[in-house]
Amino acid sequence: MRKIAFVILLLRLSINLQAQSLTQTIKGTVVDHVSKTPLEGATISLEQNNKGAITDKSGFFKITNVPVGRVNIKITNLGYKEQSIANITVISGKETILEIELQEQINMLSETVVKAPAKKTALDKGIVSVSGKTFDIEDTRRYAGSRNDPARMVAGFAGVVGNNDSRNDIIVRGNSPSGILWKLQNVDIPNPSHFGALGATGGPVSMLNNNQIAKSVFLTGAFPAIYGNATSGVFDLQLRNGNAEKYELMGQVGFNGLELGAEGPFSKKNKSSFLVNYRYSVLGIVSKLGIDFGTGSSVPNYQDLSFKLNFPTTKSGTFTLFGLGGKSDVKVGGDDNFYSGDKQKINYETSMGVIGLSHNYFFNTKTSGKITLAMSGAGVSTKSAEMIFDSTGKYRGDLIDYREESSQERFSANYELNRKFNAKNNISLGFTYNQFSLNYLDSLLDDKAKRTSPLKFKVIRSIKEQTSLIQGFANWQCRPSDKLTFNVGVFAQSFLLNDDFSIEPRAGLKYSFLDNQSLSFGVGHHSQLQMLPLYFNKDYTNGIVSEPNKNLKMNKSNQVVLGYERFLGKKNRLKIETYYQRLYNIPVDIKPTNFSALNLGADFNVIQKTLLQNSGTGYNYGMEATLERNFSNHFYYLATLSIYDSKYKGSNNILHNTAFNGNYTANLLAGLELPLGKNKTLAFDTKVTFAGGKRFTPIDRVSSFKAKEVILFSDRSFEFQYKDYFRTDFKITYRVNKRKTMQEWFIDLQNISNSKNIFEQTYNVYADNFKTAYQLGFFPNFNYRIQF
Repeated sequence: MRKIAFVILLLRLSINLQAQSLTQTIKGTVVDHVSKTPLEGATISLEQNNKGAITDKSGFFKITNVPVGRVNIKITNLGYKEQSIANITVISGKETILEIELQEQINMLSETVVKAPAKKTALDKGIVSVSGKTFDIEDTRRYAGSRNDPARMVAGFAGVVGNNDSRNDIIVRGNSPSGILWKLQNVDIPNPSHFGALGATGGPVSMLNNNQIAKSVFLTGAFPAIYGNATSGVFDLQLRNGNAEKYELMGQVGFNGLELGAEGPFSKKNKSSFLVNYRYSVLGIVSKLGIDFGTGSSVPNYQDLSFKLNFPTTKSGTFTLFGLGGKSDVKVGGDDNFYSGDKQKINYETSMGVIGLSHNYFFNTKTSGKITLAMSGAGVSTKSAEMIFDSTGKYRGDLIDYREESSQERFSANYELNRKFNAKNNISLGFTYNQFSLNYLDSLLDDKAKRTSPLKFKVIRSIKEQTSLIQGFANWQCRPSDKLTFNVGVFAQSFLLNDDFSIEPRAGLKYSFLDNQSLSFGVGHHSQLQMLPLYFNKDYTNGIVSEPNKNLKMNKSNQVVLGYERFLGKKNRLKIETYYQRLYNIPVDIKPTNFSALNLGADFNVIQKTLLQNSGTGYNYGMEATLERNFSNHFYYLATLSIYDSKYKGSNNILHNTAFNGNYTANLLAGLELPLGKNKTLAFDTKVTFAGGKRFTPIDRVSSFKAKEVILFSDRSFEFQYKDYFRTDFKITYRVNKRKTMQEWFIDLQNISNSKNIFEQTYNVYADNFKTAYQLGFFPNFNYRIQF
């Protein structure tokens, strides 16, 4: 009987332990929004109970034994606006770390409370007035169809078109994706995508790891003076710091690959920490399951590594070492090669990497300086081979007929100085020196020497050059009151290759004329270098070798944006923006043609044109509307509508649609999260996208068939569109919290209706017929993640 009673007692203890609520720790820092100096004495309290904490002299706070699930917190500090942050996710497998910024109050007699909906407005460094949006790690995980990719995630935002399933190119307001600027830890970086061409800004798979992203900013136009060398948009990404007090691990497997992550302290005394993540592709396993991801029997391989090491000191500032790198390859052959026929093989390899070291130092509570040194680079290797068959049709081997070895490196040194004079005025100054190195080599098999040994190749492009770009900015922010903020600044850059120089004034304003309504305005002049290889293309007219493109000037753009924002109650927000962009100084042919550099990025081709001039023009204008409910009471939604027009003129002086003029895009994203008891969650997310079809130039079928080569109606550039793009994604997520671990499973059913969206149509000049390639059909994407 005693044994039975003992067993019953153990069972009761086990049941009681399982019934107990799981808890975790919330900790972080509170700093001044402008100066980033720590705020001592700030109070952080949970709205669900009486738990709370007060920041120490380093701005640090910690709240222990917080029940897992969703919590709301309130932050107060004398002289600063009260801030509330709702629906913070607390899981058992990882401590929740927050980086909170408070804005100093101008009018001490008024009580201003910053509610949770405002966290989605871009407030990076306090100087973004229009066309900006922040996002964090939770946003990148939540949206259906995003594949944990920040670039695909922002395709749901107003003004952004995401109607290409094969790549994550970012098309903003009808602009070429080439106009996007990528930044990581305040450093300009190359395209952070696997299988991305040099000079491109997107690719099929992102190298960015959403598990490491801190609050970051995405801008779609009229951006402030701290950003330059971009005409379309800016992706300003920040990496979070590792946990400085506790070691934590993460494992994840899904369509994006097998990932392993670790973080923890180097020293608990000085709060130094590390954060590292490695990923390796698993598409080989996916292909064996019979799932088609758009490459036929060819299997893409890739791997990447990202890290951040943070070393704060008591007197010497904070040192940070960070990096991102990856490499990828794919071998395409036979029927898998849509562009080269069934007797051609292509071996395509890419690589990209960036490593940087920064030192941030506070001279006092009002002034700070930051120096960053970085090295970055990207490379592409391509080999094309003809498949050789004998007279009986037996395969005998491959004959390499084209090869490319190209790379582009950059060294950059940057210094920024920030000075907060008082609650109303602050300035930012910055200077950057960039040194570029280019190595491009394309060669084609010499037909006359074909099948000889060794093979002889004819060089069609050889570039080995160096050049420099110097940049600087100054920005003044003034807040006469809590309701009015304006920014005035100037950005300048000088390209030493041809002494091209650009001075770009910028201005922005935001006026909250009512507690729940505001008007915003932004205007600015922007410029961007051409793709660097374009400057060095060689011309051989009359047997004389020259580089006429070296004199090309920067693309120029004048932009103006007017916005209106209204909070509908405490949970919903309506935002409307209208904009106009004038583009000029665009490279076009000297002879009258329809070519314009505004259309670069519409395909995979590398431009090798010469004899260009900066006489092209273009314009984009449109209206965007966003209706958003941030996550609250287990539910969120985001509805966006963009209507726009994008036109250009080449040297033929004819007004054409640009390659990116889809005219409209609409998105509806929504999600529901259901708690299953205290420790389990079931979530449903969906995304529906309508967008104008891809533009194309009609083929002169009769002339093409006669000439046995594709001939386009050049005076009708991008006149036609494929049928409208439509896609629905549906995602189911199941999360389980246990005592020391969190496990999460999701399945993302992409293009659940299996819509036949046209990717491209090609014409066979011998068979006199068209071949249609479709975008991604129904595709089930799965993912499993564990944190402990």
